[in-house]
Amino acid sequence: MRALIEEKEAQSAVPGFWSDQKKSERLMGELKVLRGRLDIWTEIKRDMEALDEILAMAQEEDDGSLEPELRASFADVSARFEKAVTFELMNGEADKADAFLTIHAGSGGTEACDWASMLFRMYTRWVERKGFKYEVVDLLEAEGGLKSVTIEISGPYAYGLLRSETGVHRLVRISPFDANARRHTSFASVAVLPVIDDTIEITIKPEDIRIDTYRAGGAGGQKVNKTDSAVRITHLATNIVVTCQNERSQHKNKDLAMSVLKSRLYEVYRLEKDKENAKYQGDKKDIAWGSQIRSYVFQPYTMVKDHRTKFNLGNIQAVMDGDIDPFIDSYLRFLWKGGTSMPDTEDDEE
Repeated sequence: MRALIEEKEAQSAVPGFWSDQKKSERLMGELKVLRGRLDIWTEIKRDMEALDEILAMAQEEDDGSLEPELRASFADVSARFEKAVTFELMNGEADKADAFLTIHAGSGGTEACDWASMLFRMYTRWVERKGFKYEVVDLLEAEGGLKSVTIEISGPYAYGLLRSETGVHRLVRISPFDANARRHTSFASVAVLPVIDDTIEITIKPEDIRIDTYRAGGAGGQKVNKTDSAVRITHLATNIVVTCQNERSQHKNKDLAMSVLKSRLYEVYRLEKDKENAKYQGDKKDIAWGSQIRSYVFQPYTMVKDHRTKFNLGNIQAVMDGDIDPFIDSYLRFLWKGGTSMPDTEDDEE
């Protein structure tokens, strides 16, 4: 880490470095993250050495009164160590990038759209907890909630943290929309893609895409958008379609849509490459529609369970308020230990 910091500090000292604002901001952000990581490990090492000295002194003097303090201090250092290890597991090419997160409501009408809205709230609360930022790129409302939404999340290692969320999320609850108060099951899919910058090369030729413009949706009245500012880009070879209508400027919407397209193409190319290596086959199954990765059960009991890692929590309200870090940590460790991301088939009712 020290060597990397010195290397990046040398790059920042090169004449003309600050003339490229985007490049300089990215490098300074990388420096900040690296220094933060180094500080964490330096503090852990220092505190463990101090604990070793106290333990040696207590053993030498046969003083048992220090045991409670030693146990408490060791628990604190251990927790910080576990958190630091989890962070170090994010060493993929795109893990440090910002992320596009898309939620699509499954079949089920109002129920599914409400579930998509609940997930949108959960992830935006998580963003706020982490001190990250988010921006809505595309949003399609429907009766009872959201049909689909895409947000761009900016923060250190946003993609590395959130890539565990890709897949189908299942909700089981007593429906607030059912007059007979019956239990319903709803589904929504979540897709997380890295925001591609110039450190990862994705080439899109003009002849490979078709760009259509149309009038963005709105509530009507005086504030209705009367210009064709919304943009739809179709990648002809893969038939990938991305849309953006959040900005009033067609130019800004086009730039955002191109950024999302690059991210989706990166994922396509990554999966094609992974096919050549059996090690990553399970990771591909993780994102297929129809194979739930996590269940959120409100009735007859409360539990959130990840079907890949078997990790579960009973405090469902905390999870819906954005406390999903335990699931992220368990998934990263699961992959590190050679997990294959296969959802289990056991019934939550049992």
